[in-house]
Amino acid sequence: MAEVLVYVDHVDGAVRKPTLELLTLARRIGDPVAVALGNGAADTAGVLAEHGAVKVLTHEAAEYADYLVVPKVDALQAAVAAVSPAAVLVPSSAEGKEVAARLALRIKSGIITDAVDLEAGDDGPVATQSVFAASFTTKSTVSTGTPVITVKPNSAAVEAAPAAGTVEALTVSFSEAATGTKVISRTPRESTGRPELTEAAIVVSGGRGVNGAENFSIIEALADSLGAAVGASRAAVDAGWYPHSNQVGQTGKSVSPQLYIANGISGAIQHRAGMQTSKTIVAVNKDAEAPIFDLVDYGVVGDLFDVVPQLTEEVKTRKG
Repeated sequence: MAEVLVYVDHVDGAVRKPTLELLTLARRIGDPVAVALGNGAADTAGVLAEHGAVKVLTHEAAEYADYLVVPKVDALQAAVAAVSPAAVLVPSSAEGKEVAARLALRIKSGIITDAVDLEAGDDGPVATQSVFAASFTTKSTVSTGTPVITVKPNSAAVEAAPAAGTVEALTVSFSEAATGTKVISRTPRESTGRPELTEAAIVVSGGRGVNGAENFSIIEALADSLGAAVGASRAAVDAGWYPHSNQVGQTGKSVSPQLYIANGISGAIQHRAGMQTSKTIVAVNKDAEAPIFDLVDYGVVGDLFDVVPQLTEEVKTRKG
């Protein structure tokens, strides 16, 4: 089978879940070859092999941490030249999409972003996308060059599939542009102990109906009982009730969890665009005519201040 490059998103050797999902998708169209860069790259080999990587190309250099995305693009370009893959898969994060776009331009190939599924086709990989504010689903292929495809987190279940995982050193020559933009400082993000929003299997969100920053503790309590991430609508964020980093929607983050619980959110198209691909959607809203109810799998017409605390207690009771 043809080989498929998978860009590894890791932190000092700890592989993040979206990469393991990419390996599952890559096996549908070829033999996954992982590309791990930066500090701890060699430490990723074990978990990557467990999830289907037949080969792991590694390269460690200070440039990956000291500068922005160009060194990673240089490395992926070198990997494409070495492997001649059937496709290149990249996690659909903000950085991932920039890396993918720059790579596609370098190798003169087409690019597909924010895919939610992937399958083999007669003319190469076929990517499924949710487009026009999640109003339509399309299937696309790249007609020029090696397809570069970014895939949203939670688009596939992680599946173990032990493979050789042979580690090989990747030879990389950095371009002049690689050191053009230097990272001069970093501030660690304060940890909440909750999953990262775009990667979470469950997301609990609050909107205008939460009616104040102090009331988001109700949303957080439900999220914590479920081991979920906390999201917010644009209205809640604009009002200053919750950080912008937690905004779900067209101008925020797109999520595709197994379960999405919307509380006090009307369901405007801007919000729907960021969560419509969720597998199961539940809404709590006291307005029976709220547009969100046209989208949900389960809806509760009621005051979230009555419903959500009861739901939280019920979850705790069943878990305890």
